[in-house]
Amino acid sequence: MKVGVLGGNGFIGSKFCSLIAQYDEAISFDICEPSKKNQNIQYVVGDYFDLMSLEEIVKNADIIVHAISLLNPTNSNEKYFIGYSQEVVQLVHLCDLISRYNKKLIFLSSGGTVYGDSYHIAVKEDFATNPLNHYGSVKACMENIIRTFRHQVGLQACIARISNPYGEGQDFHKGVGFIDAVVRKGIQGDVIEIWGDGENIRDYIHIDDACRMLCALCKCEVTEDIYNISTGIGTSQNQIIAYVSHVLGPLNVVYKDRRLIDVRVSILDNSRICKLYMEPLIGIRDGIASYIEYLKTV
Repeated sequence: MKVGVLGGNGFIGSKFCSLIAQYDEAISFDICEPSKKNQNIQYVVGDYFDLMSLEEIVKNADIIVHAISLLNPTNSNEKYFIGYSQEVVQLVHLCDLISRYNKKLIFLSSGGTVYGDSYHIAVKEDFATNPLNHYGSVKACMENIIRTFRHQVGLQACIARISNPYGEGQDFHKGVGFIDAVVRKGIQGDVIEIWGDGENIRDYIHIDDACRMLCALCKCEVTEDIYNISTGIGTSQNQIIAYVSHVLGPLNVVYKDRRLIDVRVSILDNSRICKLYMEPLIGIRDGIASYIEYLKTV
C-alpha cells in the first residue's frame, strides 16, 4: 500500500510518514525537501495548489493523508481569506481527483476547535460543531465538502479530528503548541504568557499516539466517517505549568486578558478510535518529562 502525505514535512506529517513507512510505502509531498531525510520515505517536491502536481500524487498513492493547513488558531482571524479562498477551494479539487481515481482520503481536522465551546464533557463525533475562530470554521467547511462528496459520488474518506498534539517536532512559533511553548521557554528562562486564568482545558495527546491512531485508520477497516484522535482526558494550562515546574523548577509565568479565539474546554471522547487502536497511551506527565529530556539534547 502506498500512502501519500500532503504536508509531509510538517509536525504531524513528518512523524506520521516515519511511522507508516515501517509498514507501507510512504510518500511525503511538500513544497520543499526536509532538512533531514528518512531513507524509508519517498520525498516528492510539489505545490499542493498546483493541480498537475496534486493529480500526480493522487495517481501514485492508494491513500492520501491531508495534513496541510495555511492557518492556525492564532492567525486565522487575521488571515481567514486564505483559508476560505484557497484551502477550501483546493479541497474540492482534491476530492474530485480522489473520487475519479478511486483512492481513499484521510483528512486531518481540528478536534480542538471545530466543536467550539458548547460542551464541558468529552464530546463524541456526532455532537454538533460550533467553531469560535476561523481556523475551526475552515476545517468545518472542509469536513462538509468531504461529507457531500461521500454522499454524492461515494468518495472513500474519513475525517480525523485531532485534539491537541505535542512532542518532538513541534514549534510553538508557528502558532500552536502550548506545551512546547512552556517547555522551551521554561528551559530558556523566558517569560511564559497565559491568556486568561490558566484554567482553559485541553485534551493533549502525544504526537506518537496521535500518529499511531492515524496509522490504524490507514491499516484497519474503517466503518465511520469521523474519528476523534485524542486521549479523552482534559488538562488545564495551570496543570501543565505545574508538571513542567516539577521537572524544571519555578517558571516565570504572566497572566494576560483572555482571548476571544480560545475555547474554554475541549475534551474529545476517544472510544471510537480505541476500537481500532487498543494500545496504552502516553500519560501527560510522562510525555512532558520525555519531551523536556529530548529538548535538552538538541
